Amino acid sequence: MPTAMIPSFLIYCYITGITPGPANLCSLSAALRYGKRPALRQWRGLFTGFFIVSMASVLVTFLLGTVMNQYVGALSWIGAAYILWMAWHILRSSHTDADKDASLPCFRTGLMVQLTNVKIMVFCLTALSSYVLPYTRSFPALFVVGLFLPFTGPVANLVWLFAGASLQKLFIHHRRTVDLVMAASLTLCAVSLVWPH
Repeated sequence: MPTAMIPSFLIYCYITGITPGPANLCSLSAALRYGKRPALRQWRGLFTGFFIVSMASVLVTFLLGTVMNQYVGALSWIGAAYILWMAWHILRSSHTDADKDASLPCFRTGLMVQLTNVKIMVFCLTALSSYVLPYTRSFPALFVVGLFLPFTGPVANLVWLFAGASLQKLFIHHRRTVDLVMAASLTLCAVSLVWPH
């Protein structure tokens, strides 16, 4: 990637990382409901899942190049369905407190969110195919960018997590409203994945 492209690449990473998406909203939700410590356990899973998706994207991009773009549409529909399921789960959980301990955020939940998060799949594939492939097909170049990508989204997840932890007292008094807003936000994320631009 030419040096002149680095600012554009970093802006792309920042905007994609900080905007609402499944992982950011899950970080916010976990911190609002359970506090910082359980949310950080989930965050470690989010980071690990992002790393796995990033490395898989490096391999796919290296092996298939621009041919893989035709599969992004199918991934979008699968991701949208999963995001809608998460929205439904948030809405449903606002009516029951009995299973609170059973659904504590953990490493596994964070990992599963990222392994099924189409937003980061598209993000990684786009970053690699738009900012690296036009200039080189070198595996080391793809690998270095792939190693950098997990430090973009998961850092943004921490911003959402700490915001949730600081707003936890507000959540206790307005749980249904917050759950409704978060479920609606996830639904918008799902629609934006599949709605024609």
